Amino acid sequence: MSHEIDKYILFHCKYGGTGKKFKFKFIDYKKNNLKLEGQFSDDMINPGPDGFVQGGQITSMLDDVTSILLIFESKGYIYPSSTNLHTVFHRPITTGKYLCEAKIISKGKNIATIKGEIYNQSGKIAATLIHNAFLISTKLKLTK
Repeated sequence: MSHEIDKYILFHCKYGGTGKKFKFKFIDYKKNNLKLEGQFSDDMINPGPDGFVQGGQITSMLDDVTSILLIFESKGYIYPSSTNLHTVFHRPITTGKYLCEAKIISKGKNIATIKGEIYNQSGKIAATLIHNAFLISTKLKLTK
């Protein structure tokens, strides 16, 4: 089943630096709330013996999901420039598919505060990101 948000995910995949790596798939959307499935691959793990995903990759996935929500809700008329990202790691994350959820906490004319969460396969929260974003006026040329 296709959803209106798919064209925004495709745009992010084509032009986003990390957007193509996470292979996002639409799960659910309600105003100020987006759920996507994202995937971590073998090239995203730390070199240590446990094979856990590197924290920067986790933060990047959450930054992407929260940004997609802001872009979608503006119908492509704003693009967020993320600032002061704060990530809390609750549980280790390995390769595989994960549920990601983005929520808009507050949104003004120029700045938004957004929260993103990743849930493991057991439905337990694995990581949380809270950050602000400057809202840049634009009109994205979306893929059809």
